[in-house]
Amino acid sequence: MQLARALDSGGVAATMSPAGPGAIQISRIMRPDDANIAGNVHGGTILKMIEEAGAIISTRHCNSQSGERCVAALARVERTDFLSPMCIGEVAHVSAEITYTSKHSVEVQVNVVSENILTGVKKVTNKATLWYVPLALQNVHKVLEVPPIQYAEKEQEEEGRRRYEEQKLERLETKERNGDVILPIINPEPYTVGYSQSSLIHLVGPSDCTMHGFVHGGVTMKLMDEVAGIVAARHCKTNIVTASVDAINFHEKIKKGSVITISGRMTFTSNKSMEIEVFVDADPFVDESQERYRAVSAFFTYVSLSKEGKPLPVPQLVVEAEDERRRFEEGKGRYLQTKAKRQAKMQPLTQQ
Repeated sequence: MQLARALDSGGVAATMSPAGPGAIQISRIMRPDDANIAGNVHGGTILKMIEEAGAIISTRHCNSQSGERCVAALARVERTDFLSPMCIGEVAHVSAEITYTSKHSVEVQVNVVSENILTGVKKVTNKATLWYVPLALQNVHKVLEVPPIQYAEKEQEEEGRRRYEEQKLERLETKERNGDVILPIINPEPYTVGYSQSSLIHLVGPSDCTMHGFVHGGVTMKLMDEVAGIVAARHCKTNIVTASVDAINFHEKIKKGSVITISGRMTFTSNKSMEIEVFVDADPFVDESQERYRAVSAFFTYVSLSKEGKPLPVPQLVVEAEDERRRFEEGKGRYLQTKAKRQAKMQPLTQQ
C-alpha cells in the first residue's frame, strides 16, 4: 500500500468537476520532460496524474465527516488501457469520481482526455479504476472507516460490491506468487529474457513521500513504467509506447530512506505486443530490523511503433528455462483473455 499525494505542485490545477461534489478534474500541459524522444508522453506520467486525482478525491471524501483525520493510501490500480497516445504540447484533463465505498476502502473511477489546444480536438486516452484505504494521520497502521456514498440505483451498489470482492481475491492471489527474483545473466543471447531484463535502484527521498513519510503511489508507478519501457526498447530497439497495465497491486508501504529496486523482465510476446513483469522490492535501511520485502507488482504491455507511429511486428521472445516457458504460457493466457474481452465488447457495436 502506498500513501497517495494530494497534489503535485509542479503545474497541476485541480478543480471541482461540473458533475458535482463527488467528482474532480485536474489539468496540466504536457512538457518535453514528460515524453520520450519521439514526443509520446510516458505512460508513467499519465499514471502519476491518475493517481494524484484519485488521491485528492478519496482523501477529501474520507475526511468529509468529523472525526480522526486521514490520508488515503493507494492499494490497487485495476487494468488500465492507453487508448490513444498523448503528445508534447497537449493538455491532459484527468477527471475522477468515487463510484463505490466499502467499510474500509474507496473505489475511484478516472478518465483521461487529451486536448490539442491549437485545434481544439479532444480524445479519450485512458480509463482507470483505483482502490484506496484511509490511514490515520497520526497512526499509519490504523485503518479508518470510510463515509458511505449515496447510490442513484441499488444496482450500482451491488455492482460495486462485486468489483470489490473480485479485486480483493485477485490481490490475495497475486501476493501468493510474489516470491520471484530477477538475477543477472552473463552474455545473454538477443531476444532472450536475460537480454532485455532491467533494474533500477532508487533512494526514497522526502520529495517522493506523503506527509506520512511513505512513497506516493504515483511515484512508484512512474518508476515501474520507466523500467518496463527500457525492457521493451532493449528487446525491439524501436520507439515503444505503453499499451496497457494489468492490475498494479501495492502489497506493503515503502518508508522514506528505503532503497527500492524496480525490476522488469519480458514474459510474453505476441505479433505486435510485449508483456513485461515489473516488481518493486524495498530495503528499509532506516529500520535494520526489517528485511527486504516485495512492495508492488504488475504487468505492463508495450507496442512497437514506426517513425510514422504505425504498429510494428515484435521480435518473438526466445524462452530457455522451464520457468520462462511457464511465465510465457501464463502471459499468453492473459493476452488471449484480454483479446476475448475486447472482441466481446466490440461485437454489439458491429451488430448495430
